[in-house]
Parts: sequence; C-alpha cells; structure tokens
Amino acid sequence: MDGNGRWAQARGLPRHRGHAEGVESVRVITKMARRVGVEALTLYSFSTENWGRPQDEVDALMGLLVHFLEAERQLMLDEGIRLQVSGEAERLVPAAREALERTMAATAHGTGMVLNLALSYGSRQELVRAARLIAEDVAAGTLDPRSIDEASIESRLYTAGLPELDLVIRTAGEMRLSNFLLWQVAYAELYVADIAWPDFREDAFAAALGSFGRRERRYGLTSAQIEESA
Repeated sequence: MDGNGRWAQARGLPRHRGHAEGVESVRVITKMARRVGVEALTLYSFSTENWGRPQDEVDALMGLLVHFLEAERQLMLDEGIRLQVSGEAERLVPAAREALERTMAATAHGTGMVLNLALSYGSRQELVRAARLIAEDVAAGTLDPRSIDEASIESRLYTAGLPELDLVIRTAGEMRLSNFLLWQVAYAELYVADIAWPDFREDAFAAALGSFGRRERRYGLTSAQIEESA
C-alpha cells in the first residue's frame, strides 16, 4: 500500500494525513474483496524496515492501527471476515498488540474471508524463522531431515493455511517486491498501479482484478498444454 506519504506531501499535508486517508482505502478494498469472493487479502501494513522511520510517523501509524482495529471490528464480524497477522506482532506497541488480539479473538470464527495484516513483517525474516523452526524440530528428533520438502517450509510460514497467492498489487508505480511474501509470490501475477494507495479505490481494484482475469497462468507449461487440460 504505497504512496501515502507522497500523496500527503503533494498536497502540502503532513505524512500522517496520507496514512489516515490510506485507512479509508483499506476499508473500501476490504469490503470489495469480500463482496467479489476473494478468499484471503493480505495488506502489507508495516514492514520490519518501517521501524526505522521518524518516531512521530511510527507513533502515528501505530495509532491508526489501533483506530482501524477498534472501528472496523464490527464490520469484520458482520462480513464474516477473520483477522490474522503475519509478522513479529510482539514488537508492536502494547495498545496495538492488545487491539489486534481482541479483534483476532472476536473474528476467529469468520468464514467469509481472511484479512491478513502484515505487521512488522519482512519476508526474509519469515524464511529465517521457518528455517529456525525446522532446525529446532530436527534437533528435537521430531523431524527427519530427509523428509524436509516445500510443505515443511510452507507449514512454518506466517501464511500457513492460507490459499495460494494469486495476485500482488503494488501502488504508486513501485516496481519491486520490497521483501514481501518472497516464497509465496513464486507463481503470483504482478500488477502495478501508478496511483498512490489513498486514491486506490473500487475502480482501481476492479481494473487490477480485470487484468488478472485476462492473463494466462501457465505454471511453467506451454499454452498448448494449458488448452489441452482445460
């Protein structure tokens, strides 16, 4: 969800105003994703690198997170949305951590869609964590090294249990993955929108989904093979 700060600065506003406007985009896109049948929506909300931003901006982001979780909890319940988190949630400030835990507990039985917030998240760190968990299981004698496969890694990622990642949308014209879901993105489609996240609303999301729907997903096969198996 890129471009919040630049969106604000272009309008002569403080950066935190862009983040606040971006929260409205989160609300709009989450509701639309639920309506069109998306099974899981992951929002890269706060990266491990974001801790290095100016403290006042970090504080504002934590405050917005608390506000969002408290304000949108009833919407999640009404829509059957189950909230989960990917990342080092223990690093969040206490108020954010508590609001996150309350909302996750309240929505635990939602079956309509999963809203996965990537908070204090970095994909390389996620992979290191998975490797460490595997090493611990091998050391404890509960995992045979010869049995380690892709499923062994996937089951130890934050996204374990979520459906296969299909589409990655990047806003504000950014053309890189920025340490986001590096394992999961293997066969995902990429879509880059030139507009900043605060301007990314229903029409922009519909354009991204339309582009995705027109693509041929070959998974290493040829078009002819795909046609034969259809």
